[in-house]
Amino acid sequence: MKITVAFIGAALFLFATIGGYRYISAAPPATFDSGRAPEFTGIETWLNSKPLTLQELRGKVVLVEFWAYSCINCIRTLPYVTRWYDTYKDQGFIVVGVHTPEFPVEKETANVQKAIARFGIHYPVAQDNNYATWNAYQNQYWPARYLIDREGTIARTHIGEGDYEGMEAAIRELLAKSQPGQFR
Repeated sequence: MKITVAFIGAALFLFATIGGYRYISAAPPATFDSGRAPEFTGIETWLNSKPLTLQELRGKVVLVEFWAYSCINCIRTLPYVTRWYDTYKDQGFIVVGVHTPEFPVEKETANVQKAIARFGIHYPVAQDNNYATWNAYQNQYWPARYLIDREGTIARTHIGEGDYEGMEAAIRELLAKSQPGQFR
């Protein structure tokens, strides 16, 4: 009995940790400085866009979303991410979906294109088959979101589902700040 209780407790702690900070502690500030965002690297295929760099996106608020089309947790986040893109794209916001395959079949561009159509994704998607961008971010989870401010600094991260209100508040907060070079 003691082993079962200990196992359940450990499983709940692990679930809470992987599911995001909001389950085990108070929410952090809406934005924070987490260092310079790594550049997209090793991307051979771009869908819905020409190849992009963070350098050319400087001045925009960027959400980098690591996902895989067969990941149920990723699928559940897509309506939120797509709505944010649709709502804020004309205000200096862009989403870059980084599709990093969990399974070999997900490496096929045609399958990713079908998933993009099925889920109604119309923001840029980088196909990261060799995990180069994934590794540059030191990412370990699907889905994972990295919100980058206009200067190229990671301002907020979230792993897993949830925290949709917090992420949207952080997007709005970053969009409300002056663009680089402008007086406040």
